[in-house]
Amino acid sequence: MAASHRSRPRGRRPRAGAPLAALLTVVLAASGVAVAQQGQPSAAPATPTKAAKARDGDIVLDAASSEVDYRSGTLLFRDVVITQGAVRVQAERARATGLDFKEATWTFSGDVRISVQDGELRSDEAVVTFVADRVTRAVVRGEPAELEQKLKDGGKARGRAASLTYETAIGKVTLRGDASLSDGRSDIRGEQLVYDINAQRVQAGKASGGDDRVRIVIRPQGTP
Repeated sequence: MAASHRSRPRGRRPRAGAPLAALLTVVLAASGVAVAQQGQPSAAPATPTKAAKARDGDIVLDAASSEVDYRSGTLLFRDVVITQGAVRVQAERARATGLDFKEATWTFSGDVRISVQDGELRSDEAVVTFVADRVTRAVVRGEPAELEQKLKDGGKARGRAASLTYETAIGKVTLRGDASLSDGRSDIRGEQLVYDINAQRVQAGKASGGDDRVRIVIRPQGTP
């Protein structure tokens, strides 16, 4: 997408948000996402060209629309999907303070879905942290936040809690606040549960400073 620039009279200082808007235009040009500048209509996207194939480690951002809030220096996206390798984050809205993923925090809201191995996390809101150009953590909150994963034996693990913290490097999800996890044959409940996505194993224990006990319900085979 070619960005148009109007000539500026000499002596007039550029607007403070201009560098941020320019950066957004350059980075998102290949995906055809327009930058809606405050007080100005967004330019019509040019005919999209064939996108280059993403390499492992590339962060791919796809959004229906975007704009820059000059007052707060914030980027706003709607109907957004961010993908990096096997990690995929999808939401109705996203807010960020820049496109530098060296150390960044993104807030997603509205039907948030985050992919995990053979499953996904679902919630109303999520805060995703990037460090050294990698998705490192996602803190998912909802009423409740939910986890679902297809198990190796063909069943499904389903979890619910006030919040889920997904550590991508170790593949573990910590369920906190009235947490529960079920595989269809047994249910486990506690204030805090730790679920290993790769090993498909759950560890129950007390939250820091808590005194809550763990409850496990096992359903014998043949029991409806």
